Amino acid sequence: QVQLVESGGGLVQSGGSLRLSCVASGPTSDYGAIGWFRQAPGQEREEVSCINSSDGSTFYADSVKGRFTISRDNAKKPVYLQMNSLQPEDPAVYYCAQDPDLYCEGFSPSGDFGSWGQGTQVTVSS
Repeated sequence: QVQLVESGGGLVQSGGSLRLSCVASGPTSDYGAIGWFRQAPGQEREEVSCINSSDGSTFYADSVKGRFTISRDNAKKPVYLQMNSLQPEDPAVYYCAQDPDLYCEGFSPSGDFGSWGQGTQVTVSS
C-alpha cells in the first residue's frame, strides 16, 4: 500500500499562484503514475494532470494546459503541481493519486488509481 500526503493548498487571489506537493511512500511508490485530481462541491472528481515515473512524461487536462505544471525530480522525490494564473473555476479540493501499474498517456479515470491522499483545499478569491 502506498501512502500519499498532499500539502500546499490555501487561499490565493485570482491570477495568483500556488504549488502543491505530493509525497508518496511505500514499497511501490516509485513506480507507475501519479496524478492530480480536483473536486469542487457538487461536481465530479476530475483529472488535472498526470506524470509517469518511468520516463517523466506528462498529461494535462485542457482546462489547465499552459497554466499548471506537474513535475518530479526523480521517482523518490515529491510530485509538484505548480499552478499559475489561478482562475475562479480552479477552487476545489486537490488530491494526488498513484498506481504502480498505470502509465498515463491521456485521460485516466479515477478508478485506475489505487491509492489516494487526503486532499488539500485550494481557494481563489476574486
